[in-house]
Amino acid sequence: MKTLDIPKDGWSGFKQHWTTDALSGFLVFLLALPLSLGIAKASEFPPAMGVLTAMIGGLFVSFFAGSRLTIKGPAAGLITICAGAVMEMGGGLEGWHFALGAILVAALIQIVLGWMRFGSLSDFFPHSVVHGMLAAIGLIIFSKQIHILLGIDPATLKGKEPLELFQMIPDSIIHEDVRVTLIGIISLVIIFGLPMLKGNVFKKVPAPIVVLLVTIPLAWIMDFKHTEPAFDMVKIGNFWGDIGFNANFGMIGTFIFWKYVIMFLFVNSLESLLTVKAIDSLDPWKRISNPNQDLMAVGAGNALSAALGGLPMISEVARSSANISFGARTRWSNFFHGFFLLVAMLLFIPVIEMIPNTALAALLIAVGYRLASPNEFFKTYKIGSEQLVIFIVTIIVTVSTDLLIGVAAGIVMKFVFHLLNGVPFRSLFKARYEFSEQDGEYLVKIKDSALFSNLLGFKRLFSTFDLKKKIVVDFSDAHLLDHSFMEYLHHLEDESTHAGGSIVSVGFDRFKPFSNHPMAARKFSLDHQNRIEIKLSPRQLELRKFAENEEWLFYPQKVKAQFKYKDFPIHNGSKIPYEENILINYSHQAKIESADIVLVEGARQAQQELPMTIIQASEFEALIPDFALEPEGLWSKLFESVSGKDIDFENHPKFSQKYYLRGVHEDSVRNFFSEPLIQFLENREEMHIECHRNRLIFYKKRALLEPAEILYTAKFAEEFIALVYQKEAATV
Repeated sequence: MKTLDIPKDGWSGFKQHWTTDALSGFLVFLLALPLSLGIAKASEFPPAMGVLTAMIGGLFVSFFAGSRLTIKGPAAGLITICAGAVMEMGGGLEGWHFALGAILVAALIQIVLGWMRFGSLSDFFPHSVVHGMLAAIGLIIFSKQIHILLGIDPATLKGKEPLELFQMIPDSIIHEDVRVTLIGIISLVIIFGLPMLKGNVFKKVPAPIVVLLVTIPLAWIMDFKHTEPAFDMVKIGNFWGDIGFNANFGMIGTFIFWKYVIMFLFVNSLESLLTVKAIDSLDPWKRISNPNQDLMAVGAGNALSAALGGLPMISEVARSSANISFGARTRWSNFFHGFFLLVAMLLFIPVIEMIPNTALAALLIAVGYRLASPNEFFKTYKIGSEQLVIFIVTIIVTVSTDLLIGVAAGIVMKFVFHLLNGVPFRSLFKARYEFSEQDGEYLVKIKDSALFSNLLGFKRLFSTFDLKKKIVVDFSDAHLLDHSFMEYLHHLEDESTHAGGSIVSVGFDRFKPFSNHPMAARKFSLDHQNRIEIKLSPRQLELRKFAENEEWLFYPQKVKAQFKYKDFPIHNGSKIPYEENILINYSHQAKIESADIVLVEGARQAQQELPMTIIQASEFEALIPDFALEPEGLWSKLFESVSGKDIDFENHPKFSQKYYLRGVHEDSVRNFFSEPLIQFLENREEMHIECHRNRLIFYKKRALLEPAEILYTAKFAEEFIALVYQKEAATV
């Protein structure tokens, strides 16, 4: 795939990519249908109104959204707010109508904020606070849904606070409904077990649809419809008859109404904007979204959804990440996801009403787990212990009180840390710097501190720069750089490199980081050298011994790799931000380099990190066309239209059956794969091989390799290149 061949927007994009976008939209629809039902039910809304929200997000918002690949729909992060609004405003249908009024008012304000260009406000909130808020929401979701999974009547749970719901878990286990719980446990096994299975087929099939394919027949066999209480099955009712103007503004003069307006506005906007930013980083074509336009589009979608009875929508991170991984090209994938939901509600309501609620509860428990997984705590701790404290404080206060107080507590704690580290009060909110331009270069001298709370000022400055030019950032007068600024600086460095410019940091070596993490906060220190003492892990000790024995060079430190792999197929729809444990060997033919990378698939809480080892060959004289070679499987055949045409060789059926080969210039690829090279690949273990701009990467599997496996793959690469040299010599 050529990175310069950016998919067109609008009708031209439809004609160009409608097949791939329709396929991606269909697969996202399979994810969205059960999740939308579950989120709506957990939010105390009629279940089908979650589907209505996703339909509006696809059929309406997709046409004028500021982002191209995000999926608009209901989000688990708003469950607690929606359910709280319904309950505090009277409960039942009455509470639902009043909650819709608050959502509609929040949506109108959201449109105004987007029009006033407030799309960058998400930068004001520290990442540890945002992630703490989402982790707290995950715990709150789990506290209720575990009871639903066990077959407990939801009516007995109404009005209960999260801490009280956690205390009730042992009693619910004692009084569980065995048949209902069995289906719930089977659903959890599918959700968590399916991604662990080897093979691309299992990794690509959406777990929620497998849950439905298994649990619907089970509920039918067990005759749930006639033997279990009504609350154990999804109830759609008269969906099309219920659609109308449902919002009620009767409580607009009350504190409760405006409390929820603020909460809807704050969380909805924040989550949506953060998702847009995250999905931009996954876009294979690196298109930049317009956050202000997207905020207005989401606001308009929320207004229409609330008016008709639906939930608030956002740019939803898990479905958007999946959309990219399924091969989406344009905004039409979001449209198709809405279209297939519409078809489902027109034709398949009787089937949908066969879904057991325990299956939906399992899906939501999985969502809650992802939001508050132990890995979130570990990742936060790696950035710095102060980040973990802020993260945990936000969680505890949110679960104990409410969301707004929890976020406020996290931000206050962040300010406390900054003040304790000597940040002058004058620079807490004001970006202080000196700026000049000389000889076509920008010079920015940072004063005092660069923090989350004054980041907008720095962003406004750097947004005026031509990133093709050299930017010198002088930190010699700075005192503290926090995690939010470090993340922005790294992002800016990537943008500058991509544009053909560069960023040079002056005085950066005088800062002591709070942890070994490359984006950790750091404080000015006179005696600190620009190196971090690294305690080698058992793997690193093993690799160092390997390097000594084989006479390879070894570098354990993390280094940036975002642009090193960005145009290789392995990078498509994923991120490879860093590499570490680098081993280098110079043979007489090429430079062979082994590196541990983390393949980051998805974004934010939908993010999955896959550590693996890659062997790279470069600095050889032979000319090799761009191509991708991988072991052929069922999934590659099914999605050939998305990934690219399989180049087969009629004279080599064994090779053609064994490997899936693709490349932009088919004739060049065919000419490159000589008889000896094909025979070599036929008779050796399966290997993934990718080439871009005369650099080759090899990997056996998506996992970390032991030293012996690294040596084998390196030898494989050397033999491959030797055969290429033989071909070129024969040609000459």
